[in-house]
Amino acid sequence: MENLIHSDSIADMQQLSFDSFREQVLNDYKVACESREASLLGRKEVLTGKAKFGIFGDGKEVPQVALSRFFKPGDFYSGYYRDQTIAFATGGATVQEFFAQLYADPDRTNDPHSGGRQMNSHFATPFVDDNGEILDLINRRNLAAGMAPTAGQMPKALGLALASKSFREIDQLQQFTNLSNKGNEVCFCTIGDASTSEGHFWETVNAAGVQQVPLAIFVWDDGYGISVPTKYQTTKGSISEALKGFQKKNGSNGIDIYKVKAWDYAGMCEVFEAGIQKIRDTHIPAVFHVEEVTQPQGHSTSGSHERYKSNERLAWEKEWDCLKKMKEWIIENALVSEEELSEIELKAKDYVKQSKINAWENYIAPIKQQVSKAVTLLKEFATSLPDQANAINTISSVLSAHREPGRKDVMKSIHNALLLSKDKKKNQPLQDYYNELLALNKSLFNTYLLNENAKSALRVKEVKAGYDDHSQVLNGYEVLNKYFDALFANNPKVLAFGEDLGSIGDVNQGFAGLQAKYGEKRIFDTGIRELTIIGQGIGMAMRGLRPIAEIQYLDYVLYGLQPLSDDLASMHYRTAGKQSAPLIVRTRGHRLEGIWHSGSPMGMLVNSLRGIHVCVPRNMVQAAGMYNTLLQSSDPAIVIESLNGYRLKEKLPSNLLEYRVPLGVPEIIREGSDITIVSYGSTLRIIQEAADILAAHNIHCEIVDVQTLLPFDVNGSIIESLKKTNRIVFIDEDVPGGAAAYMFNIVMEKQGGYKWLDVAPRTVTAKAHRPAYASDGDYFSKPNVEEIVDVVMEMTRE
Repeated sequence: MENLIHSDSIADMQQLSFDSFREQVLNDYKVACESREASLLGRKEVLTGKAKFGIFGDGKEVPQVALSRFFKPGDFYSGYYRDQTIAFATGGATVQEFFAQLYADPDRTNDPHSGGRQMNSHFATPFVDDNGEILDLINRRNLAAGMAPTAGQMPKALGLALASKSFREIDQLQQFTNLSNKGNEVCFCTIGDASTSEGHFWETVNAAGVQQVPLAIFVWDDGYGISVPTKYQTTKGSISEALKGFQKKNGSNGIDIYKVKAWDYAGMCEVFEAGIQKIRDTHIPAVFHVEEVTQPQGHSTSGSHERYKSNERLAWEKEWDCLKKMKEWIIENALVSEEELSEIELKAKDYVKQSKINAWENYIAPIKQQVSKAVTLLKEFATSLPDQANAINTISSVLSAHREPGRKDVMKSIHNALLLSKDKKKNQPLQDYYNELLALNKSLFNTYLLNENAKSALRVKEVKAGYDDHSQVLNGYEVLNKYFDALFANNPKVLAFGEDLGSIGDVNQGFAGLQAKYGEKRIFDTGIRELTIIGQGIGMAMRGLRPIAEIQYLDYVLYGLQPLSDDLASMHYRTAGKQSAPLIVRTRGHRLEGIWHSGSPMGMLVNSLRGIHVCVPRNMVQAAGMYNTLLQSSDPAIVIESLNGYRLKEKLPSNLLEYRVPLGVPEIIREGSDITIVSYGSTLRIIQEAADILAAHNIHCEIVDVQTLLPFDVNGSIIESLKKTNRIVFIDEDVPGGAAAYMFNIVMEKQGGYKWLDVAPRTVTAKAHRPAYASDGDYFSKPNVEEIVDVVMEMTRE
């Protein structure tokens, strides 16, 4: 009897196991069919004009459902615009949200991933709530904000994976159980084969292999980069072959490499399951080269792949389509009948069609309401203006007849009508509605550049530096060293890394001795790889850590500018506030010696990093106060320390960790009545010397340190100085038309400073070329004392 019961139990368990397996397979097939149908209908929506542009993941459905089976709660994804199936399979997005994004619906309820700000298939699950507080990231599957720049998702993926290593290996981080489960999280990163030619890919793979982080890279290889075959892009025509030197062997670091076929569902599941588990257990990164991917609709809606693929290739792609092969495999293994699969396919079509209809109705309904109200007001407006009635009614009729109106059509129609009359009383109802829509559209399209909640750096209250009778006078680098020592002792989430930062304590000794004190897991060296230094900082910051990523010199920020601009600066905006990365980039620059170590490209940074605070402290005490302010917020920033200020003497504040410098609030460092001089950073010392000379000639300069370029003078305090002096000059060491022109534009034009001028304003900048080498090169390349004295004297004589 016992044997019979035991046999029956085993049979039952086997049946349950088989039933569960079959259910998983059929669900994967269902999701794959839904994703394919979304691609097909999405392309039609573009071609009919309802959507502007589309790029879809057809042909990648089966590898992506196979991948998603092993994507666990707590894991992270960093991918690109062909990964819709991953989003559907993991529950990160719905088909209806996919279409809402395709229509660019700005309602965050309809498109919670980007509020209509990103192209289709750029998904982002919430990492923070509406108050800016980081969420529990362990009990959810986390999709990092999608990227369109080729390989742009790679650097951030390194950081998302490196965070797992930090959580596993740093004892002080074990307490943050909402952020990590002992570092068991894997980062899944996807990339098209053609994009592996980008330096981002190689730098990331190299860094991951050196650092040994749980990064799983999936390469979708369809044989082309738009029209260019792989043989023209990749050595040996195969990325896995080209990467063989990175293969991990006993006693070495490196990566694991796997090759699978995109149409082989069972084979991929087997390889992915074992491979991902190994990554999770060992933190050895891996590349999964997914070959023989097809692209049924071609690259995008912008063209046809029939132009560059042979008839033989097109026929092969139809035969080896992953959905077709998965269906054949299911039937061959007798999981269900062909009729049952056909039913799944029909249901998928119906579901996707209804999701598309729902998304369009949600998108168009509020616009139609605006059209209806605008038409009503326009008709009333026409009645009140008989002479212009025909013109206004024409505007109204055109708007009413628009089959698929946009918000801009409503605005243009109202604006055109308002131009026909100057009678404010008659215009008022229409003008009021126009103003209402202006405010509404601003909230939909022009918000979330930075935090607008309690996590905003602009809401951090100022705390002035405190000094007492025992305050030490130290070199600037020693001030920073004392500060970072106190910071690391009090904030376990802070980590720092960069070139020469760990062992020697950075080239200017701000971190001297601190690695030995706090461990090489918290303060560590990296290779010369600015791109991925920024990327690993972005990913770690997204996961709730507070990284300080050091770029050794400001000139080298150019190597890391792409992720700073395309990813970090736009992240909060393009996710409509759902994701933040409060990375602090620490660097040093301005005056020193020569072309490559004297950079001050502040105009470039200001214009490419909107969405990142740009702090330009004149000394190291001020820098410490800025770091404190930033660490109280969730906004990203770059802090540019003055390279020639590390050995200047400064008084050490007694409240080193409490002291906070307000961002966007200039400081008057010298009062005067004859001219306002606006500048920042190292140049202020040159200006002070010039002001001493001018004072001997009875010219009294008011010197304003702007402290930050982004944000810039949020309270308009420079105007108050200008009202007193009626003269102003903007001085900096950027090129002509750079940061000085930026400051000039804000004060003169936006703040209306021109109203208070007695003489024409000036800018004094560096020359248009890079600074020549040595002391004379610095003198003749950048603003010098004599030049400043001459300009100010000339202005006071006018």
